Amino acid sequence: MQKRVSIYDAEPNAYKAMMGLETYVRHTGIDHKLLHLIKIRASQVNGCAYCINMHTTDARKDGETEQRIYALNAWRETPYFTDEERAVLAFTEAVTLIVNHVPDDVYTEMTKFFDEQKIAQIIVAIAAINAWNRMGIAANLMPA
Repeated sequence: MQKRVSIYDAEPNAYKAMMGLETYVRHTGIDHKLLHLIKIRASQVNGCAYCINMHTTDARKDGETEQRIYALNAWRETPYFTDEERAVLAFTEAVTLIVNHVPDDVYTEMTKFFDEQKIAQIIVAIAAINAWNRMGIAANLMPA
């Protein structure tokens, strides 16, 4: 597979806008461990190799364990994630896939751990990584 287009070069204003969104997400106060889980899991669901590579590398640098990274695809079947993380992972999958909307029970589980502002911030974080995934996949970006 060859890289198709550089959004950074072809549309620098679009790239700058996405970086603005990324900067916002990083400064929301979402726990960095949760943010890494959101980015990795959405990237796995979407099949974005570039983003999986980038975000697992970043997660490791921030202290995430190999065991949890390797088990993330099967998070429901492992004991490695907290109830809060499980709520975020289920929400990430529901927002990423949006087959039949986000189920009420998945949203209700989020309200056990987060207030409306934090849920809104998490939705934006999930939307941002999904946008990055779509750009990476459409442009055929490959991990280094």
